[in-house]
Amino acid sequence: MCKLNESILVVDDDQDFLRAVVDALEEAFSVPILTAGDGQEAIRVFEEKKPGVILLDMMLPKRSGFLVMDIMAKTRKFAGGPPFVVMVTAHTGERQRRYAESIGVNEYVTKPVRLGRLVDIVRNYLSQFRKEA
Repeated sequence: MCKLNESILVVDDDQDFLRAVVDALEEAFSVPILTAGDGQEAIRVFEEKKPGVILLDMMLPKRSGFLVMDIMAKTRKFAGGPPFVVMVTAHTGERQRRYAESIGVNEYVTKPVRLGRLVDIVRNYLSQFRKEA
């Protein structure tokens, strides 16, 4: 069984958005903030660092967010459950939302999104993570 870490992985190929999210999270939390700019790198960082929270773009170079989710779900069993995943995407379609939820996405957030909303979502999960630890 794999134990997740109290860290956050932010995956997005838009470097401006990635930097803004990382800055907001670093200001709000004193946990490690990890980044990846494509799906393949996201899988590598996930395997190495085992973050407990993942903010994941749906449309990524090399592997989509859906493929990243699929690989994460198949590669490990987690003590205490899988990571908390927030899919952040410009796709507003209900079909994509339902599919994301069916493969383990906990929150589906459409861009543009207020950074404060992302921070609140992560804060809520981290408070639950700390209670279970």
